[in-house]
Amino acid sequence: MQTLAIIGLGYVGLPLAVEFGKKYPTLGFDINPARIAELQAGRDSTLEVEPEELAAAKHLTFHHDIEALKQATVYIVTVPTPIDRHKRPDLGPLVKASRMLGKVIKPGDIVIYESTVYPGATEEDCIPLIEQESGLEYNVDFFAGYSPERINPGDKQHRLTTIKKVTSGSTPEVAETVDQLYRSIITAGTHKASSIRVAEAAKVIENTQRDLNIALVNELALIFHRIGIDTLEVLEAAGTKWNFLPFRPGLVGGHCIGVDPYYLTHKAQELGHTPEVILAGRRINDNMGHYVVTEVVKLMLKRRIHVEDANVLILGLTFKENCPDLRNTRVIDIVNEFRDYGANIDVYDPWVSSAEAEHEYGITPVNEPAPGKYDAIILAVAHNQFVELGIESIRRYGRRECVVYDIKSVLGKSCVDGRL
Repeated sequence: MQTLAIIGLGYVGLPLAVEFGKKYPTLGFDINPARIAELQAGRDSTLEVEPEELAAAKHLTFHHDIEALKQATVYIVTVPTPIDRHKRPDLGPLVKASRMLGKVIKPGDIVIYESTVYPGATEEDCIPLIEQESGLEYNVDFFAGYSPERINPGDKQHRLTTIKKVTSGSTPEVAETVDQLYRSIITAGTHKASSIRVAEAAKVIENTQRDLNIALVNELALIFHRIGIDTLEVLEAAGTKWNFLPFRPGLVGGHCIGVDPYYLTHKAQELGHTPEVILAGRRINDNMGHYVVTEVVKLMLKRRIHVEDANVLILGLTFKENCPDLRNTRVIDIVNEFRDYGANIDVYDPWVSSAEAEHEYGITPVNEPAPGKYDAIILAVAHNQFVELGIESIRRYGRRECVVYDIKSVLGKSCVDGRL
């Protein structure tokens, strides 16, 4: 029986390792010893995998020693592919993982990438590194596949096994092997693409399409605000048509939607094409934090609240509701913008790790907001705890003239002072 190695045990890699570990000898590998220690203790800090699920993966072991990887015959790479501060693809983690695999790969082995990349990255950027380190020849001594991840952090309905999986391989035979491997754990089935590049492109446009749809609704919200009508009411009315897409305005962050389009635009610009529509959508979505702060400041000034030295409470820091994932959260744009005004910022989010928030963004969330303290309160993330708290309890955190702004439109139009 083949032995699998999953490289990177984050939101993508761990669920994959657990499912494969129920059927095959599987090595879960991560360079972070603390991550390995918590998983060996049966705990997942990302909250994607329950302790019972970890225990059910009887053939799964966890490692941070590269020597353990030599046991594997199939390597699946699930490391992050972020962007840098100039919004350019950062292939650093992918490069390091590929070089590492070059030190352990053997003739006949298969490397499968799941990390989001631009079309061509697997065979143009990653495979040559494995060849250099190993001395082996691609499609002669070792082979490759690409099967883009479709994990949705915090989603308890759409799970790894219930989402159809795109697969591909570097030869027809390898493509079939890769497809059969995933088909053995994905109950929703698979779609075998004709090439690795097609599979790479399919992944990157999934989130680009979603990004553009949200950008359209965000721009509509800006327009409707100027007209003087409520965006949510308009969307609810339009949504009565059977084929109207139910997108909502908001902040667009996370490891996929706010990142993946830049991988595609990077490749397009490299080839001499300026992707105007995609970049326009990115500009709109990246500017929403600034827009929210501007609107809240206007509301504060109308009530003669001085913005400088004002106390502002932001409810939620994660990039989406009901999950602890802080990657590329655009709530940080609101925090930084208010800091530029000289306001005092408190962030409250029961889902996040204080240590992680401090490490990633220099923010120490409060354990509990102080009653009667705040001049403005912004509901930034629709965690269940905030929705259940309700507007009356939220307003108790504020002073008498406090402004409450609801980015997610979950508190009721008549209850708040402003919303997208």
